[in-house]
Amino acid sequence: MASPLRSKSENGENNEHTSPQQLVLDVAPLNCVPYVGPTNPDDKSVSPEENIDVTETIGPAMIFLPSETTSEDLDSIVACTKHGVALTGAAAAGTMGPIVGLVDIGVLEDSYYFRVSLPGVSPDKKDFSCDIESDGKVLIRGITTTGEKVVVKNSQVFHMLTQNLCPSGHFTVSFELPGPVDPEKVTSCLANGLLEAVVKKR
Repeated sequence: MASPLRSKSENGENNEHTSPQQLVLDVAPLNCVPYVGPTNPDDKSVSPEENIDVTETIGPAMIFLPSETTSEDLDSIVACTKHGVALTGAAAAGTMGPIVGLVDIGVLEDSYYFRVSLPGVSPDKKDFSCDIESDGKVLIRGITTTGEKVVVKNSQVFHMLTQNLCPSGHFTVSFELPGPVDPEKVTSCLANGLLEAVVKKR
């Protein structure tokens, strides 16, 4: 029996829909990994040199940790990843509004560039810091100032009817640059909810 999802018949003719209510779908698979069955130790037809190493790679992933996880545990998890990003506090709890902590990393022959999404983050130096270590570890600490229920502006008190921006509170964002850097040679700018920095390679 022919599948109702095929757009061509087996003899190559392009047939129209058999039913006007039934759409023809021709969709590529999202992920396709070749199947390599279990090996039989008694099978002499395949030599070990002919075995193909099929390693499945996954894209971005999210790891949920218990609330009592220590900073040492978090640091060791981030250290195991090549391009991992760890969020804590308000950045991790944000269920509404723009996401705090999205990271882009670029590379040049002599330097690295990174930008981090930090909407609603206070640019005040007493509330915000970005520490870069010589091994390429970056740790950003700050406070988000949006998401409050009451806002005071120009001696006026506003009770918020909607709260669609990031919740207020402390946060950290940590990640690693692809290689070692010179932490003394950094230019950075925090403006319009975006931290941009260029750091020289070592």
